[in-house]
Amino acid sequence: MIPNSVSQYLSDNYDRHIESLKEFLRFPSVANIDGGDADPCGLCANWLVDYLNKLGMDAKILPTSNKPNVLATLHVSDHAPTLLIYGHYDVQPPDPLELWESDPFEPEIRDGYIYARGANDDKGQLFTHLAAIEAWMQCGGLPINVKVFAEGEEEVGSPDLEGFITRHAEALSSDAIVVSDSSFFADEVPSITYSLRGLAYVQLTVTGPSADIHSGEHGGAITNPINALTKMVAGMHDANGRITLPGFYDDVVELSDQERQGWANLPFDADKYASSMGTDALGGGENAFSDLERLWSRPTLDCNGISGGYAGPGSKTIIPSQASVKISMRIVPNQRPEKIIESIRQYVAENTPPGVTCEMEVFAGARPVMMARDSASVTAASAALEEAFGKPAAMVRCGASVPVTELFQRILGTDAVMMGFGLPGDRLHSPNERFALKQFTRGALASAAFIANLASAE
Repeated sequence: MIPNSVSQYLSDNYDRHIESLKEFLRFPSVANIDGGDADPCGLCANWLVDYLNKLGMDAKILPTSNKPNVLATLHVSDHAPTLLIYGHYDVQPPDPLELWESDPFEPEIRDGYIYARGANDDKGQLFTHLAAIEAWMQCGGLPINVKVFAEGEEEVGSPDLEGFITRHAEALSSDAIVVSDSSFFADEVPSITYSLRGLAYVQLTVTGPSADIHSGEHGGAITNPINALTKMVAGMHDANGRITLPGFYDDVVELSDQERQGWANLPFDADKYASSMGTDALGGGENAFSDLERLWSRPTLDCNGISGGYAGPGSKTIIPSQASVKISMRIVPNQRPEKIIESIRQYVAENTPPGVTCEMEVFAGARPVMMARDSASVTAASAALEEAFGKPAAMVRCGASVPVTELFQRILGTDAVMMGFGLPGDRLHSPNERFALKQFTRGALASAAFIANLASAE
């Protein structure tokens, strides 16, 4: 339970917290931009260190090979549990700028939302925890030890994260971890995400003749790289949506009856979901599975982009020299990216026709993660969400990847609790990203309650 003094402090200081959040959001901390000495990521990290130090924590910059990370600690007792709060201060690029209704780095409040790049992902969600820490500190002190870890390269795939966590495992060790970088299943449905898909990402490049050639003079004798590539991609799924790569499903863990029943009770409307994406029906994935199963617990293979030949105005009668495709494969618990990459490599070797070659470049790999649903941390988080939002917490999966959760599990030996406060319509990675002010307010209450519950569980 949240002490009355803590909840009252959060209420009394709401306006000031929103102004501090606006300061945080004004930094254009896009990790894939090199800003030199005035790098916005470095400036943002320094601002965050100053803010955490003012709260009474011991905060510092921890360098990486690129953008810095921030770690802050507050130790209250050797006998109290330790909570690690993870978030990231880097953000997606704001493009296309012309589609924003306001400056992406000048936060604006409209209709109960704060609009800015990073408002939800992840500065706003991270800041709910900072507000809760401050409230506890100003109302008698924290009842547990707290660490805050803010990453600076999450939006570019966290290239240094595994090594960083390995190097700083002792400094990051904790009894509980909370990650607020996820969303409610629906408005007024507080949710804990207990499983995430992993990722294998490759590019295939098919090469035929040494240069583009005349399709009239040579068509019918020379293998066309675009024809070969599109046939190869089309053959990666059968008529029922099942992926045909050799051994692709060997390690898939089937959904339990308990999970399937729990998902059936969630307020999911397939037509509304399709409409929200600008389409008229859900037609992807394996036909044999429900919509939520296909979104959360089944692996996928998607063509993300394809190029080759002539795409300008009018006609140009050629057989192109090259064609390429980018493919992402979302993988589920027990699958491994390295095995899936070998699966597609084998498929390519078996399906490349004579007259062309196909090279594969691997861009990314992230393991899926399945976290315990009955741990003391999950119990504490569920109760905190119900206290703050007035509704029982739903246990959900997510089809996306948050690689830090798997790294925490594998390297630190601790399951994270994904207690996010975003809403499905918050336009993450899109123009007009937003965060509902009610979610900020009640998210801070949930964080404060989580701290109280962890303290009382010991």
